[in-house]
Amino acid sequence: MTQPVHGGSTAEAVGRLLSALDPEQRQVAETLRGPVRVLAGAGTGKTRAITHRIAHGVLTGVYAPTEVLAVTFTTRAAGELRQRLRTLGAPGVQARTFHSAALRQLRYFWPHVYGTELPVLTESKIGMLAGACRNLGVRTDQALLRDLASEIEWAKVSNVGADVYARVAPAKGRSVGDQTPETVGRVFAAYEDVKREQGRMDMEDVLLLTAGVLASDERVAAQVRRQYKWFVVDEFQDVSPLQSALLDLWLGGRDELCVVGDPAQTIYSFAGADATYLREFAQRYPGTTSIELVRNYRSTPQIVADANKLLAGTTSAGVELRSQQPTGSPVRYVGETDEVAEAKAVADRIARLHRAGTTYGEMAVLFRINAQSETFEDALTDRAIPYVVRGAARFFERREVREAVTRLRGAARSGEDDGPWLEVVKAVLASMGWTLEPPSSRGQVRDRWESLQALVDQAEEFATERGIEASMAAFVADLDRRASEQHAPTADGVTLATFHAAKGLEWDAVFCCGVQVGTVPISYAEQASGAAGARDAVEEERRLLYVGMTRARHELMVSWSAARNPGQAARRQPSRFILPMLPESQQPQQTRGRTKVARCRECLQPLTSAAEKKRGRCAHHPVRYDEVLFERLKAWRLETARQAGTDEDGKEGKPVPAYVVFTDATLELIAEQKPASMAALAKVNGVGPSKIERYGEAVLAIVAENL
Repeated sequence: MTQPVHGGSTAEAVGRLLSALDPEQRQVAETLRGPVRVLAGAGTGKTRAITHRIAHGVLTGVYAPTEVLAVTFTTRAAGELRQRLRTLGAPGVQARTFHSAALRQLRYFWPHVYGTELPVLTESKIGMLAGACRNLGVRTDQALLRDLASEIEWAKVSNVGADVYARVAPAKGRSVGDQTPETVGRVFAAYEDVKREQGRMDMEDVLLLTAGVLASDERVAAQVRRQYKWFVVDEFQDVSPLQSALLDLWLGGRDELCVVGDPAQTIYSFAGADATYLREFAQRYPGTTSIELVRNYRSTPQIVADANKLLAGTTSAGVELRSQQPTGSPVRYVGETDEVAEAKAVADRIARLHRAGTTYGEMAVLFRINAQSETFEDALTDRAIPYVVRGAARFFERREVREAVTRLRGAARSGEDDGPWLEVVKAVLASMGWTLEPPSSRGQVRDRWESLQALVDQAEEFATERGIEASMAAFVADLDRRASEQHAPTADGVTLATFHAAKGLEWDAVFCCGVQVGTVPISYAEQASGAAGARDAVEEERRLLYVGMTRARHELMVSWSAARNPGQAARRQPSRFILPMLPESQQPQQTRGRTKVARCRECLQPLTSAAEKKRGRCAHHPVRYDEVLFERLKAWRLETARQAGTDEDGKEGKPVPAYVVFTDATLELIAEQKPASMAALAKVNGVGPSKIERYGEAVLAIVAENL
C-alpha cells in the first residue's frame, strides 16, 4: 500500500517518496521534465511510478499542482490516480478522462466563444440512429443499431467523416453486418443531421468540439495552455487519432509530456486505438527519455515466462517481463473433449483451490466472447459455487436470450411442437436472426448470434441427454430451471469475464478458457480484408490472450475443447498461440513422432501441395511478404532467366524457364524474410549453395535497395 509522505523537511519527504520505488520506477519519478515515454509491462507498477513522479514534482516545486493534468481512459482509473496523489501529498492535481477534461473546458468556453448554450450531451446514439434509419428506409434491429453506433464512434475518433466513410471503410477492413459501406455512410450522415436538428452532441463531439474551439480561437487556446503546463497520459497505447489531435492542441507545441503504456496490451484497435503514437513517440518528440518498467510484481516466474513466450518474436512483443515473485506452480494447459467437460474441469479446479484457501472472489474465468459464459455458469451452479458476470448480463438476463426463451415458451404452449421439437427450436430462433453460419463481422450482431447459437447447442445437448423423453415443453422447463438457479447471490463470487473486460484487473487464480483454433484467434480476425489487415487482427487476438494470462498472480490454467458439444467429433485443435508452451504429449496429434505432417503456420491445417509446403501456409491465406519487393525480384528473375539463354557471343537462344532461377514460393519467402546476409539468405527454403553462389549478391542487393 502507498505510504503517506508527510512531516519533516522537503528533502526527507522526497527521500521517503523515492525510497519506495525500484530503480526503473525511480528513474521515472526523477525525470520531471519532458518528453518522457514509459513502456510499462503488465504488473510493473506503472501507476505507482507516474503518481510518484507527479508528487515528486509537486514536493520539489517544479510543478504547481493546479498546472498538472493527468489523463486516462476510465473514471475508475482517474479516481485511483486522484486517491493516490492525495495520499502522496499532491491533492490539487487534476486527474481526468479525456472526455471529462474536454467537457469541462467546453462547458466553460462555448458560451463565451459562440454566445449560445452548449448542445445537450446524449449518452446513447440509439434513438437518433433509429430515426435516421427510418428516414432512409433502412431496416434495423437493436443489435444492428448498436453496431452502427459503434462504427460511427470509430469513424469519428479516427477522423473519418460521413462523406468519406464509404471510400475509407473497405481499406480499413471495416464492416457492419450485411450493410454496404455506402449505406453505413448514408446512415452516418443522416444521424449527424438528426443530432444537429435536436440540438444534441454525442461523446465524440465533446472531443471534436473542444478541438474545434481550441483550433479556432487563439485566446481560448492560450488560456488553457496557461492553466495546464505539465501533462501525463496513462494507457497511451489506447489513444485515438482524435485524442492525439486534442492533446496536441493542449500542448500547443510544448513537449512537457509524459506518456505511459504497453504496446503488448493494445486490444482496442477495432475501436480506434492506435499504438503507433506510443511506439513512435521518440521520433515525434526529439530528446525523449524512454524508460522501460520490466519488473513484474504480480505474477510468478512460471506465469511470466509463458506470457513472454506468447509474444516472443512477434510484432506484438513489448518489454520482456521479469518476475519479482517467488517460484510457483507450472502453468496448466488442459485439453478436454468438449466445452461441457472443459467447464466441469474448471469448476472442479476452482472447488479444489477454494478448499485449499483461495477465496472465490480471488478467482476468475476468462473467455473470448460473452456467449461462452453460459457453460461456465452452468458448471459453477451445479457445484453451488457463487459467481458474478463482469461487463455483461448473465446469460439468461441478456435481452436476446430472454426474448428467445419467451418465444420458445409460447411455441410450447401453443402446441407448435407437434413436429420434431428440435427443428421447432431452430425455426423459432431463426425468426430472431439465427442462421447456421455465423456473421462474418464482429459486434452486437455477432454477439446476438452467439447467444442464440448457445441456445441451439443447449437444445441439442438436451436432446442427446433425454432421448425420447425430450420435448419442447421439457426443454423450456429446463431453461427456466437454469435461469432461476443462476440468480443466486454472488457475494465473494468467481468472476466470469471476457479478456477485454478483464484488462486492468488481477486475481490469485485465472482460467483462460476456450483457447482453441477458431475462437482464439476469433474466426473473423482471419477474414479481415487485406494481408496487413488479417495480420494485424490476428496479432490483436494474441495480445488479448496475453492480457488474460497476465491477470494471474499465482495460478494460471489455459484450456481448450476438441468439440463444442458432448458426442461431437473432436476436430478442434489448441490455438496456435499456445503451441510453443505445450509439451510434446499435448501437441496436435499429426505433429507427434518422427514423421510430422506439414501444417499451415496460420491455421495449423495440413498442407497438401508442394507450393503450400514451401511457403508454409495454405494457398488461401493472405500474403505477408513485401509485394513491391516481390515484384522487383520477379523482374530480376525474368531478366536473369533471359540472359541465361544467351551464348558467349551475345546471341539470344531459348531462355531458361524463370522457375529454374527461383520459384515464386521462394521469392515470396525472400520478400517476407528480407535477408540481410548470405547466411540469412541460405536459411530461406529453396535457396541452396549453388544458387547462393550464382545469385546471392544480386538478391541481397535488391533486398537492400528496398529496405
